[in-house]
Order: sequence, then C-alpha cells, then structure tokens
Amino acid sequence: MKKNLLISVLFTLLTTVMFGVLYPLGITGLSQLMFRDKANGQLIVKNGSVVGSAIIGQAFTGPGYFYSRPSAAGTGNGYDPTSSGGSNLGPTNKSLVDRVNAQTQQLKGDNPGAPVPIDLVTTSGSGLDPEITPAAAEFQVPRIARERKMSEADVRALVARHTAGRQFGFLGEPRVNVLQLNLDLDQSYPRAH
Repeated sequence: MKKNLLISVLFTLLTTVMFGVLYPLGITGLSQLMFRDKANGQLIVKNGSVVGSAIIGQAFTGPGYFYSRPSAAGTGNGYDPTSSGGSNLGPTNKSLVDRVNAQTQQLKGDNPGAPVPIDLVTTSGSGLDPEITPAAAEFQVPRIARERKMSEADVRALVARHTAGRQFGFLGEPRVNVLQLNLDLDQSYPRAH
C-alpha cells in the first residue's frame, strides 16, 4: 500500500510539472517564436500607442467613422473583451425587437431608401466581431462621404482596399475590418477639427 501511495504521489507531481508547467511554457515559447503577432493579440499601434486589436471589435460612434457591428459583450455599450458572449435573447424577445427596430430607424436616417444590412443591427455570438460585411460598409458610404466631404467613389475604393475575401477562397464570407478601415480613413482623409 505504501508503495502504491508513493507511486501515485510521484506520478501526480510528474504529470503536474509536465502538463502544468513545461507544456504551457513550451507552447507559449513556440507561439512567440512562430506567431508573435497572433500570440500577442494582433495589436494595432498608431503613433506609438496601441489603438486596438485587429481581432476584437470596438465601438465607433462618430458620424465620420464606419460603425461596427453592435455588441452585447459586457455591460454598457458592450465590446468588453473580458466578457465575450451574445445577449442570448430569442428572436421574439421584446427588448431585442425594440432595440433592433430603434437601430434600424436610426440607420435609415443615414441612408434613406436603402435596406439596412442585418449585421448593423444584430450582435454576434461573441459580441466582439471586428468585421462587418461589405454590404454593411457599402450602406455607410454616403454618410462617410458626406461627413468627410469626400466623393462616394473614394470611400468605396477605401472599402474595397480593406475588403478581405473568403479564407483559402472558400471558407467564410468576405469581410471588412472596421478598425483598420477607420484608421486608413483618418490617415488618407483626415477630418478638419
């Protein structure tokens, strides 16, 4: 019995060191060597300061910026990366229907007559999507052009430059990273303050 207990304790210590210390350190070291940008959150730096991450959405509310997909992650306006998750509200939930209707009416004021893309009024499962569909970006083109005093063709060219296709040509859908698009918009067409 003593021998079995000693073997159990030693095996527990050995596996704890192997899988609780050595394996995580090894994987962390490999990821830092091979995928440094991805391992560190794909942070975007502008003028020496971190302005966001290419893989975590954030709110843009100014009229001269492309709006992100709404977020239900965390409290307040969402976009809390420590509280990723959807609202878990069903399609017939009154508060969800009221919120979507209110956002739809507000967006229709920006681009009357155009159908509002669904991703501009609904949240994702994570609540942190950094991207919108090309249709959602196109819907916002007239507002951006008006606010920035640009031609719609120039705004569309900027959107096209930031539209990523399907991964490997067949996975996912085309998408536009909102943070990168807005940063390029500020750099290419600065707003007069």
